[in-house]
Amino acid sequence: MSKSRSQRPWSVPVAMQDVPAEGLHRHLVADAPTRAGIARLAGLPEIVRLEADIDTVPHGTDGLRVTGRLSATVGLTCVVTLDPMQSEVDEPIDLLFLRDLPDRAHEGGGADEEAGNVGDERIERLVGGGIDLGAIATEFLILGIDPYPRKPDAVFAAPAADGPQSNPFAALATLKKASDQSGG
Repeated sequence: MSKSRSQRPWSVPVAMQDVPAEGLHRHLVADAPTRAGIARLAGLPEIVRLEADIDTVPHGTDGLRVTGRLSATVGLTCVVTLDPMQSEVDEPIDLLFLRDLPDRAHEGGGADEEAGNVGDERIERLVGGGIDLGAIATEFLILGIDPYPRKPDAVFAAPAADGPQSNPFAALATLKKASDQSGG
């Protein structure tokens, strides 16, 4: 949690000792400056709405289980028409934070030593005695955005073939023919 606010525009820290045995529920709604900061971070034109319902419960003596749902409306650019559009993001959140990760979490030799998977569970390292619900929500938002957004009525039409130039190598063939004729 040492990143500055510019790198982490939505910060809602929760210390492990502040989570009661029955758990902690938070309904988070990002304000306009926060949404603008996350949009810049994610390379989005805009984030119209961003909220999350997150439940945090203790997991054993050295962990926290975080579950919930993120919901957002984001501005995107259609990959077909290049027109602006809006898209809904609805992502479930389910993470387990542990002080000490199980050895199986690092199998596979991945470069990320702060996280791992055991079975179907996503496990993160609990660092500094707490978690940041805003950072978690931001991560799930970014992961939930369609990388190739397309308007519902957008149809891609390939350019019409115009004679010999329709072949992608036609320009090279023309150059070769010109080179052969000039003796080079």
